[in-house]
Amino acid sequence: MLQKIAAFLVVFLVLASHGYAQDNKTKADSTKAIYQDIEKFSKKKKFTSFIHRLIFRPTRSVTTPKKEIKNVPPPKAASYLPFEGKVIRNIKIETLDPFGYSVTNESEAPRKWIERFGNRIHIRTKNWTVRNLLLFKPNETVDSLKMRESERLIRRQRYVRSVVVKPVPTTSPDSVDVVIRVLDSWSFVPTGAISSSQSNLELTERNFLGLGHEFENNFKQRFSDNKSAYSAKYTIPNIRNTYINTTLRYEYGLEDDYIKGFAVERGFFSPLTRWAGGYGFEQNFHKEEFKDGTFDDEGNPNTVFQNFKAEGQNIWAGHAFRIFKDRSEDNRVTNLVTTARYYNLKFIEKPGIQYDSINFFSNTQLYLASIGITTRSFVQERFLFNYGIIEDVPVGRVYSITTGIHHKNQLKRLYLGGRLSSGDYYNFGFLGTTVEWGAYFNGASTEQTVFRFELNYFTKLIELGSWKFRQFIKPELIIGSHRLPTERDLLTLSGTNGIQGFDSVDLYGSRRWQFTVQTQSYMPGSWYGFRFSPFANFSFGMLGDENHLFSTRLYSKFGLGVLISNDYLVFNSFQLSFAFYPTIPGNGDNIFKTNSFKNTDFGLQNFQMGNPTVVPYQ
Repeated sequence: MLQKIAAFLVVFLVLASHGYAQDNKTKADSTKAIYQDIEKFSKKKKFTSFIHRLIFRPTRSVTTPKKEIKNVPPPKAASYLPFEGKVIRNIKIETLDPFGYSVTNESEAPRKWIERFGNRIHIRTKNWTVRNLLLFKPNETVDSLKMRESERLIRRQRYVRSVVVKPVPTTSPDSVDVVIRVLDSWSFVPTGAISSSQSNLELTERNFLGLGHEFENNFKQRFSDNKSAYSAKYTIPNIRNTYINTTLRYEYGLEDDYIKGFAVERGFFSPLTRWAGGYGFEQNFHKEEFKDGTFDDEGNPNTVFQNFKAEGQNIWAGHAFRIFKDRSEDNRVTNLVTTARYYNLKFIEKPGIQYDSINFFSNTQLYLASIGITTRSFVQERFLFNYGIIEDVPVGRVYSITTGIHHKNQLKRLYLGGRLSSGDYYNFGFLGTTVEWGAYFNGASTEQTVFRFELNYFTKLIELGSWKFRQFIKPELIIGSHRLPTERDLLTLSGTNGIQGFDSVDLYGSRRWQFTVQTQSYMPGSWYGFRFSPFANFSFGMLGDENHLFSTRLYSKFGLGVLISNDYLVFNSFQLSFAFYPTIPGNGDNIFKTNSFKNTDFGLQNFQMGNPTVVPYQ
C-alpha cells in the first residue's frame, strides 16, 4: 500500500513540475490537463482511484479559472419590482445535494460516483425547513423587501451554500409563482488536534436530519492522567416560521468544571420583525486563580485556586414600532424599538473574603429598559472576506438610551447609558462608527463609568494590475473611570476583545486603546487550480489608568495568512495563518503562533437592538 501511495505522489509531483514550466498563456489549460492526467493515472489502481475520488472533483465538471477578471462590481440584489403587487400563486422549493449541482444551471448534475456517493449519504434539507424561513406566503402579493430579506435569511444559514429566489410569470397577468432553489453545504464537519499532552476531536453536524438543527460535540483526552472531557450543544434555529432559537448546552471539562444551560430566544432577525424576546438559564462551576498575598523565593506572587459555582437567568422582551406609514424601503426599515430585561445572578459557591475583600462576586439583580430608533438594511458585497462569495454587509443607524436599576450588596444604583452607531457606503468606501457611554449613579456621583469609541472602515475593491485589494482599519478606545479596586473590574489585552492570540494575565488597566489594520488581497489567476487570497493583519494595543491615558508600552501582533480555494477539491477552501508577538508579559519574547487568528476576526457592526445591556467593558 505504501508503494501505491508513493507512486501516486511521485506522478503528482512530476506532473506538477511539468506544468509549472509552462508559460502564462497556456497555464490554465495545462492546469486542467494536469488534473486530467492525475485522474487517468489514478484509474490504473483501485487504491489510487479511491484516494483521487476522496480528494479531487471530476475535471469535466470544473470550469477553468479565468486568468483575470476586471472591474468586478458588487453583486446586485435581485430586482422584484416588475412583479411588485402581483399575487403569489404557488411557492416551489427545490433543495439540492451539495455535490455536482448548481442553483443557476438546472442542467448540471453529478457525473462521478464519488459525488453521487457523497450526495447519497448526505441528508438533504427538507423543503419545509426552507419554507419556514420565508417571510411571504401563497396568496399574498409580491413584496420586494420581503423577498430580498427571505433570500438573505436563507443564505445566512450555515447549511446553505447558495440560494436563488425567483418569481416566474404564470398564464394569469396578475399572479406569479415563486421558485426557490437551495444548494446545500456539506454539513458534517469533523476537526481534531493532538499534542504531547492531550487530544481533541470535534464533530459538528450543521443540518441534523435535514431539519436545519445544529449538533456540536467535542471530546478531549488528557494523556497524563487519562482524564476525559466532553461538551455538547444542540441548536434549533427556527421553530415553525417563528424564528425562535432554542439552544441546549452541556460542558464537562478536564478540571471537573461544567456548564449546563438552555436558552429560548427570538431576536430582531429582520428590520421587518415586530416582536422579540427570550429566556435563558445557566449553571456553571469552575476554578479561578487568586494571589494569596505571599511570594516565592524569586519574588513572584503565590496563587491558589478558588471554586466558583453560580446560576444565572435572563428574561427580556421587545417590540419594534414602524414609524413611517409610506411604502419607501428606507422608511419601512426604520423602527422605534423598546425593550425590557431582568437578569439575576446567584453565587452558590465563591471565594472567601481574604481573596475578595470588596465582595465583587456577589448576588446581582439587574433591571434594564431601552428605547431607540434603528434603521437597518443590507448591501451585497463580493471579495470582502472570501473569494467571490456573496456577503451581506449591514448598513444603517442606531440611536438608543438604556436605563435601569442595579441591585448588589444591599445597594441599589441607577444605571444610564447611550449608544450612537451608524454605517454606510461613501465614495471612499464603507465607514461605520459607534460611540457608547454608560455609568452607575450612587447618589450624585458616578461609578464604573465607561466611554467606548469604535470605528470600522474598509475601502472599495482596489485593482492594481490584475490584483484585487481591500484595506480594513479598526481603531477602538475604551475609557473607564471610578472602577472597583479589583483586577476583575479592569481591562486586559487578552481574549477575543483584545489582541487575538495575546494571552497575558499580568497586564491590567482601566483604559485601553487598540488599532487593527488588515490588508486583504486576491491573487489573479491560479496555480494548478489553487486560488490564493493572502492577507496581513497588524494589531497594536496599550493600557492605561485613571491618571495616565496610556501607562504601558505598546504591545503588538504581526500576522500573515492566506485563504486557499480550489475548484478541484471537494472541500474547496481553508485558511492558514501565523503571527509574531514581539513580547507577551508572562510568556516571553519573540513568540510565534500558528492559526491564532482568521481574516474574519475583523468583524462588522449589525445596527440592531435586542437584549438590553450595559455598555460592554471588556
